Amino acid sequence: MSVRVRFAPSPTGYLHIGAARSALFNWLYAKKTGGKFLLRIEDTDLQRSTDESTRSIIDGLEWLGLSYDEELVFQSANADKHRAAANKLVAEGKAYRDFTPKAERNDATVKQGIADRARAHAAEGVDHRSNPFRDLAGEESDKRAAAGEPFAVRLKIASDGKTHFDDMVYGPQEREYSEIEDLVLLRSDGHPLYNLSVVIDDIEMGITHVIRGQDHLTNTHKQILLYQALGARLPHFAHLPLILAPNKGKLSKRKHGEVVSLTTYRDRGFVPAAFRNFLALLGWSPAEGKEVLSVDELIAEFSLEHIHRSPAVFNFQENDPRHWTDEKALWMNAEYIRTMPVDDLLPMIKAELRANKLWREEYDEDDHDWFVSAVQVIRQRFHTLKDFSAQGRAYFSDDFDFDEAAVNKNLRKEPKLKELLPGLADHLEKLDPFNHDTAEAALRGFAEESGVKAGLLINGSRTMLTGQAVGPSMFEVFAILGQKRSVERLRSGVPWFDAMNAVGDV
Repeated sequence: MSVRVRFAPSPTGYLHIGAARSALFNWLYAKKTGGKFLLRIEDTDLQRSTDESTRSIIDGLEWLGLSYDEELVFQSANADKHRAAANKLVAEGKAYRDFTPKAERNDATVKQGIADRARAHAAEGVDHRSNPFRDLAGEESDKRAAAGEPFAVRLKIASDGKTHFDDMVYGPQEREYSEIEDLVLLRSDGHPLYNLSVVIDDIEMGITHVIRGQDHLTNTHKQILLYQALGARLPHFAHLPLILAPNKGKLSKRKHGEVVSLTTYRDRGFVPAAFRNFLALLGWSPAEGKEVLSVDELIAEFSLEHIHRSPAVFNFQENDPRHWTDEKALWMNAEYIRTMPVDDLLPMIKAELRANKLWREEYDEDDHDWFVSAVQVIRQRFHTLKDFSAQGRAYFSDDFDFDEAAVNKNLRKEPKLKELLPGLADHLEKLDPFNHDTAEAALRGFAEESGVKAGLLINGSRTMLTGQAVGPSMFEVFAILGQKRSVERLRSGVPWFDAMNAVGDV
């Protein structure tokens, strides 16, 4: 049997990271088993479904590198098949028309949820199969329907018995029929409901394994009853642990906003492969315990047996901009930026610089070797692609900002840098050749000559040349920026220090 799995999101908003993880696990399982990964857009909620959300879902999957096989399926296009299946079940006596007035049905639902009411009735010994239309004669039911009387369609569920299945993550699962109310398959307006639509589409698409969130466990028992009524073979089920917020509450779009949106991570400079790797470790771990895994390693290592049963926690601090996301996600991204093949990284940096008007066509041509060297040096301390246009801006433009903390630490506290930095510039200007080693020798020699510690010149130079307090080795910075820019920036501090003096900052 060839494995066929599907990702079936509802296009009612952005792609939630929990949904993205479900897509990833389905994709990995398909790749691991040589099967097919299919995409179905469950757009039957016509009031909330939008083309923008559909585009966001597809873009998010593409960004993660999760290509789907076969043609994209829109659930709304199958509504006639869903209705036909419900009517067939009515004709076979496995479902019935419920002519209960809509107002009465709504009133009962408002007072108590359908599932809660069913469980309460079961506990109290109440027969919630006592719907007066459940055993209505077929001829009478047909007559009332033909006369235009509104009705919903419900699945007949036996009073005694259990649903049971072996979940590939959570093991044996069962539920008493008495806890499940006769399922509504069609509303009185003919609109198919979720459980019917999902089952019909999964049968139609030949889905062999349904891999989805733990919150669908209750639906699975209901859907098994539909598979059985339709005479269809059950797929294998695997339910994934939930992803929780730091307070162990549900991670939700409404409460946590953009922090749970996949596009947030794309737009804030995450490397797709890094975020894919991070998502894979939310609720799953490889047998060897290795954390940084290439896509080929993820596929080779992935198995449903190693999915955890306990919820994963997405650690973030909404009120602290420095920790807007999970620290492990940032660490993982930094690892990829630092270690991934530079040829894979360059196109992403190019896009980031272009978006911030920092890209020069020479970086693709005469200055390509310089560009590669600059990236190799500065990427070691960066966490996101955004850092190349922010902390790294000084390497690509003379128009860059000075970090206030860096200025306070490395410039304001030492007034004599006003003379020392231009003096260092004079020494550097005479160097031939100008490189890492000659710049280091010149700086250390000038420090000794001036009676100051080399660290004073190193830290002051770094802030004057890059606007930052930390970064690569200062002598690598000199080499990357080159002799001309290094000298000019060291000398530019004279009027800058005068301005600080004028406002009493020094």
